[in-house]
This record gives sequence, structure tokens and C-alpha cells, in this order.
Amino acid sequence: MVPMPRMSPSSPSSPSSTSRPYHHGDLRAALLKSAERTLREKGVGALSLRELARDIGVSHAAPGRHFKDKQALLDALALDGYERLNQALGAAAEQPGLTLEQRMTALARAYLGFAVENPELLELMFARKHDPDSSAQLAAAVDESLGSFARMMADAQERGEIIQGDPERLTMVAAASLHGLAALIASCALEAEEALAGLDEHVHLLLHGLKPR
Repeated sequence: MVPMPRMSPSSPSSPSSTSRPYHHGDLRAALLKSAERTLREKGVGALSLRELARDIGVSHAAPGRHFKDKQALLDALALDGYERLNQALGAAAEQPGLTLEQRMTALARAYLGFAVENPELLELMFARKHDPDSSAQLAAAVDESLGSFARMMADAQERGEIIQGDPERLTMVAAASLHGLAALIASCALEAEEALAGLDEHVHLLLHGLKPR
């Protein structure tokens, strides 16, 4: 019997090879998942394409197939966040048979729930949307994040449920009030449980004001 040749340590097919594969199933999704985990645990400063490649076990060049640099990765993370937020807001807004106050409360709960679960991601989302180099796709997702509030306000105006006026201004007031709650939670000035428990009253005050009735 002819003896089998011994494989050298540097052979690509050697079991002891430490080379990392270039391909990885859904590489883009794996990179984003790893990046979001790093963002949660260590902050945006710790994000690195090379470190992400090492984390998921691919060659250091592999992430370049999807993200040309760290800024492209941050844009993709922010876009993914907005898409998830928009999905949650859309589902809340599409519930039939609700009063205006109930619809606004549902939207508020969806937004605040996302903010409580993803504080680091939400901070990145707001940071990237103001970057002049952010993509048109991200800008469209940002506009859609206010779309659910804007459509609700426009519908309420048509029904005579709220005052007339610039719908964009009314939308900004409502959105700012809800984002203010999220900011208070993020700065530890307000407990998330307390904010969520008092959300019905918060929306009621937002709609009816503080003047005695």
C-alpha cells in the first residue's frame, strides 16, 4: 500500500489551518448582528470591521463586500434600526376601531418600547440622520419614522378631533413630547417602568393640555 502524503501545517486543507473563510452565509446580517451587540456592550467607539470579522469567524477582508468603511457600517446599523422602529410604529397605527387618544397611546407605547429596549441604537440612529454624508435610503427611513405620527395628525384634523394648523408643527410637538420621555429614561432621570405605566396619562395631557377644564 502506498503511504498517504503528509499534509504540511500551511496546507489550506490541513485540519490545523487557522485561515478564516471568506464566505459566511448571510454575511451582512451576521455583521450587523455582531455590530449591534458590540454597540450595546462597548459603545460605538469599539466598532471595527476587522474586529467584527474576527468575531464571526471570517477573513478581515470579507466585510468589505458589504461595507466600504466604518461609516457605511454605522449607516447600515442606523437604517436597520429605523426599519425596525417603523415596522413597530406602523403596526401600532394600523389597529382599527381605536379613538385618537388610544391610537396615539399605541404609537407612544411602540416608540417608547423601542427606545427602552435599544437606547444605544436609538442614539446612533439620531446621530447618523444628521450626518450630511448619510445615504438617501437612511433619509427616507427617517422621514417614514415621523410618517405614522404625521398621518395620524392629518387624519385627526380632518375628523375635527384636534385643532387646525400646520400639521408638521403639531406632529413635531407630539413627537418631541414622546422623545423627551425616551431622553429622560436614557439619562436615568426617569425609570422606564414609571414612564410606561404613566403613558396613558401623558398622552391624555398632551391631547387635552394643562388648563383646567
